[in-house]
Amino acid sequence: MAPLEGIGYPAAAMSAPNPADAAPDGGETTHFGYRIVPEAEKPALVQGVFEDVARRYDLMNDLMSLGVHRLWKRALFERMQPRAAATLLDLGGGTGDIAFGWRARGGGETVVCDLTQAMLSVGRDRAIDRNVAGIEWVCGDAENLPFPSSRFDTCSIAFCLRNVTHIDAALAEARRILRPGGRFFCLEFSKVALPPLAKLYDRYSFTMLPLLGRLVAHNRDAYQYLAESIRRFPDQDDLAARMTRAGFDMVRYSNFSGGIVALHTGWRL
Repeated sequence: MAPLEGIGYPAAAMSAPNPADAAPDGGETTHFGYRIVPEAEKPALVQGVFEDVARRYDLMNDLMSLGVHRLWKRALFERMQPRAAATLLDLGGGTGDIAFGWRARGGGETVVCDLTQAMLSVGRDRAIDRNVAGIEWVCGDAENLPFPSSRFDTCSIAFCLRNVTHIDAALAEARRILRPGGRFFCLEFSKVALPPLAKLYDRYSFTMLPLLGRLVAHNRDAYQYLAESIRRFPDQDDLAARMTRAGFDMVRYSNFSGGIVALHTGWRL
């Protein structure tokens, strides 16, 4: 299943029920999958999910996507065009896939920032095993980044933005830490643009993902949350509009695999 690309695909509603539609992305409550929870509790809930699955996270990515996540990330690297003079901040990339790909393609100084220490520990171990240097591992919150303004040339976030409590705050922070002329990349599960595929994808997401989570990661609930969090995430056009409101210019997106995943890009000019 190769990436299918095209700018401006119409978003399609997922057929799975979404009982949390009324939950705002702001205010005193927010969504954690289909649950409504106090805003203050969501970061700890997200941390709990990833603390528990960190050691099996990369294996689960291969199993869940049948390896296709590697093609999506390859397309991301082609757009990023790593170079030795460019600095990268990868948000929510604890186990290192994006950082390793950036460095392997000649990218410069690299910082990985993740909310969950266990994910960063896996990433550090993988870097040692692969003899990859030049990566700094920082525990931090995408909504309140511990970096000065205009620090990085490139900022990426892959399969993480849907886990933050306030998407708009994270986008504003991503723009803040970019230098003028810097570029932001968001690779994330999105809304399937092909109706026949959407039905199959729903069935797979709500049956196979929790089953794989139980059998491989020994945590069914974590992967039930994954399926639900995808449905709660803004569609392609909504996310593009949010990026524009956050101050990004020349915002574009491409659908991969019929819209299962979308890559959004924007510039800080």
